[in-house]
Amino acid sequence: MVVTAQPTAQPTAEPPDIHHLDAACLVTVKPAGLLAVPGLGEHGALCLSAQVQAHYPDALVVHRLDMATSGLMLFARGAEAQRRLSASFANRDVHKRYIAVVHGHVEQAEGVIDLPLMADWPNRPLQKVDLLHGKPSLTRYRVLGSDAAANTTKLELEPVTGRAHQLRVHLLAIGHPIVGDALYGPPADALAPPRRMLLHATRLVFPHPVTGTLTEVRSTPPF
Repeated sequence: MVVTAQPTAQPTAEPPDIHHLDAACLVTVKPAGLLAVPGLGEHGALCLSAQVQAHYPDALVVHRLDMATSGLMLFARGAEAQRRLSASFANRDVHKRYIAVVHGHVEQAEGVIDLPLMADWPNRPLQKVDLLHGKPSLTRYRVLGSDAAANTTKLELEPVTGRAHQLRVHLLAIGHPIVGDALYGPPADALAPPRRMLLHATRLVFPHPVTGTLTEVRSTPPF
């Protein structure tokens, strides 16, 4: 089953935009700039999980997206579905694809970034490459196109592992940080960033927690 979704442009307190819904799970699109789960501070309660649970009280989180990232998020409905979907993530039976626009011209049409990652403890929440102590982390990428005038490249990304900030740090490590990334991008992005970070979770394929049938949901990036 394939469902095509259009992302919501801005974070709001409105009901979530649901793109797959059944008795065991649901998929919605998180806007850029909205927390996936509750956070700290004055606005920490405004998050996608709270919006979803306001309409589907049995919805439970099984994975997250960074606040700056937009795209597809999967929720379980009930504890048993959460257990099964969490196991699917742990066993790498869930397949995700992202679209990103990065700085610079990526010459190699496709490739693999295999660099271990860990928390940069003095500078949290930043992560870093650490060849001695980092956890194994693997990202595959494929070039979709380039913009010579803007000196940017559009990539499809497959995070084989799911480390914190993995795509952002891996792309920085090969010299192509994501456009608009205020944490890992060039100083110009931090001082005068684009409207948002150009990273979107565009495709999600997962075994249905009841039937085991592979379910696929797609979302077109807004950039």
